[in-house]
Amino acid sequence: MRFAVVQFGGSNCDRDTHHVLVDVCGVDTDLVWYKDGFARQYDAVVLPGGFSYGDYLRAGAIAARTPIMAEVIRYARAGGLVLGICNGAQIASEAGLVPGVFTLNAYPKFISRHVNLRVENTTSPFTMLYREGEVIRIPIAHAEGRYVAPPGEIERLNREKRVAFRFCDEQGNVGPESNPNGSIESITGILSENRNVLAMMPHPERASEAVLGSEDGVKIFNSMIAYIEKYGRRSPTRQEKRT
Repeated sequence: MRFAVVQFGGSNCDRDTHHVLVDVCGVDTDLVWYKDGFARQYDAVVLPGGFSYGDYLRAGAIAARTPIMAEVIRYARAGGLVLGICNGAQIASEAGLVPGVFTLNAYPKFISRHVNLRVENTTSPFTMLYREGEVIRIPIAHAEGRYVAPPGEIERLNREKRVAFRFCDEQGNVGPESNPNGSIESITGILSENRNVLAMMPHPERASEAVLGSEDGVKIFNSMIAYIEKYGRRSPTRQEKRT
């Protein structure tokens, strides 16, 4: 099994994510510079957090239009698992891998603190090790993390059970008081139509070891591993693409 963590200019959570995958989860993982593309087969791709291209234009907008993202889009359309974290979630939404956008917080300031999330879906490759309704504690760190989508899209996400996480309080209650950035319906993690892409604002890699104050986030990575072990996922190499 092999994961890829894509590095863009401005990524700053790439090595944190690589550390968790390699040293905590025990997965062979490559750091892939965005100019190099995928030279090997991968069972999953992670778009990490950071400030790709300095968040010029819109957060994630420039990175979403780099050549490697064309590879990521093809990979996702073929059924490969893609996890977008914070800036990676912004990139995934800008690339059309998930609906809606992550935009400026309702209070337009950078927020960095631990929050509570309620697990809304346990049938996806990213959440299968959680319990539905489980409350987990994971940090956020963003100025453009407010999830917005048209009412019809929100209705569809709810109907198809494609909301993965919502902000909540310690008891799992969802409301304005526990919504740090003003996201619609407190949504902070969404799944693609085929549920093989997860875009989430909170940072699971920062909640994957006891020394960090929470291990709640590591289940996302371990869920991906368990899913791949059960069903298998890999991307085609460049040679396979040509043939």
